[in-house]
Amino acid sequence: MVSLSAVHTMKKIKKALKVIGLMIAALAAFFLLIMADIWMYGNVDEKQDADVIIVLGAAAYESGVTPVFAERINHAADLLKQGYADQIILTGGVAEGNSVSDAWIASQYAMEIGISEDDLILEEESAYTHENMKYSKEIMDANGFETAIIVSDPLHMKRAMVMAKDNGIRAYSSPTPSTRYISLETKLPFLFRETWVLIGYELMKIAQIEP
Repeated sequence: MVSLSAVHTMKKIKKALKVIGLMIAALAAFFLLIMADIWMYGNVDEKQDADVIIVLGAAAYESGVTPVFAERINHAADLLKQGYADQIILTGGVAEGNSVSDAWIASQYAMEIGISEDDLILEEESAYTHENMKYSKEIMDANGFETAIIVSDPLHMKRAMVMAKDNGIRAYSSPTPSTRYISLETKLPFLFRETWVLIGYELMKIAQIEP
């Protein structure tokens, strides 16, 4: 015969498991909502006349930019040629194993595709997206720029725009129309990573921790 205390304990355990299950379901739903927001925002193109175009960095080697970075520069070049802005800020510091900055490597590619050196400004200190924005804002302030078009891959745009706003940049999103992240096999890991990083970034802001 089961004692009353044992029955009471079992009820408490079941109640606790139910609460835990509901919490897990709520967290999963929250995560999926953020994922969906990132995915949908990647389809938003707000391009309009601005003072400058900011190209967010991607990997680069002394032999040249990666295909992902090239796509971003190509899109910025198209925006420049269409008259949306007069100058481009290329972002990225010196990566491990390189002797020159990612921004400088990007500038060589930009000039190869027909962009004048006079139209390029190099931001050569950053290693992460929030630093891209921080140091680009310093360049904007130094040049009297007030507005910027932000260029990156579609799934990177949501976090990029949040960070642009947090750094006081009046920005317009313009994701690359073509991207190297084509298949679900490449998109899903990128999407999961962006979701975790964005959530982590927002939690750091709440905790008032510098990223």
